[in-house]
Amino acid sequence: MSRRRAKAAMQLGRHPMMRLFLLVSVVMCAFAGNSILTRLGISRYGIDPLTFGAIRVAAGAAALLILRRGRGVALQGRRRWAGAGTLAIYMIGFSLAYLSLPAGLGALILFATVQGAMFTTAVWRRQAVPVRRWVGMGLALVGLVILLWPAGPVRVDPAGAVAMVCAGIGWGAYTLLGQAERDATAATTANFLLCLPLMVAGILTQGDPGVLSGAGVATAVLAGAVTSGLGYALWYRVLPGLTVTAAAVAQLSVPVLAVVGGILLLSEPLTPRISLAAVMVLAGIGLSSLRQRRMGSSGS
Repeated sequence: MSRRRAKAAMQLGRHPMMRLFLLVSVVMCAFAGNSILTRLGISRYGIDPLTFGAIRVAAGAAALLILRRGRGVALQGRRRWAGAGTLAIYMIGFSLAYLSLPAGLGALILFATVQGAMFTTAVWRRQAVPVRRWVGMGLALVGLVILLWPAGPVRVDPAGAVAMVCAGIGWGAYTLLGQAERDATAATTANFLLCLPLMVAGILTQGDPGVLSGAGVATAVLAGAVTSGLGYALWYRVLPGLTVTAAAVAQLSVPVLAVVGGILLLSEPLTPRISLAAVMVLAGIGLSSLRQRRMGSSGS
C-alpha cells in the first residue's frame, strides 16, 4: 500500500462518521443499480420476473458463500426466517413491479414506502424524531402523491405500484431486522439461502419459468451477486450505526440515482413531474441530514 493510501486509510479511521457516510453512499449506489438492472433484465431482455428474482437470490447466495470462505452459517431461528420472508416479499414485489414501471419511478415508490414504514416503526418504538426529519419525510411523501396522481403524461400502472408498495414494506422490515445483526455477512448469507426455496416455490406455483435469455440471466446474476448480495451485506454492516429514521432518510437518495441511471442507460424520459418528485426527495434528505448535537444517538 502506498504512503498516500495508508495516510488516507488512517484519516478515514479517525473519522468514523466520514467512513460511515462513504459506506452508506456505496450501498445507495448498489440499491439504485438493482432498479436499473431489474428493469433492464425484465423489460428489455424479457426474462420472467419471478425467474429473474430467483436467479438474483441464487447468485447473491453464491457470492456471499464465497465471501464467507467456508465459515458456517446458522439457518435456525425466528430471525433467520423473518429475514428470509421479508427478503422474499421484497424480491417478488420488486420484480413484478418492473414489468410496467420505469427504473426511477419504481425506486421513488419503493423508498417513499420504505420511509413511511420505518418512520411508523420509530413512532411505535417511541423514539424521538427531530422536527426537520419529519419535514423531510413529509416532502418525500408529498412528492410521491404528486407522482402517483393520475394526470398528465405520466401514467402509473396500478398493479405495478401496488407490487412496489409491497416490496417497500418488505424491504423496510428487512432493514429493521438488520439493525440487530452482529455478523452482517453471516446474516445476509442465511437470509439469501433461506429465501431461495421461497422464490423457487413462487416459480412452481406460477407454472411457467418463462423464456431465458443469456443477457437476461447475466443481468440477474450481476444484480444478485454484486448489487444485492454484497450490497445487502454491506447495508447490514452499517445499519447498527444508523437510527431507524436516519436509515430511512439515507435510502431516499436511491430514487434520484435510479432516475439518472434510467435516463442514461435505459433512455427513460425525464418529465417535469418526475423532476419535481426527485427535487422534493433531495430536499427531504437535506433537511433530515443536517448535523445534530448527538450524532448516532438512539432517538435522533
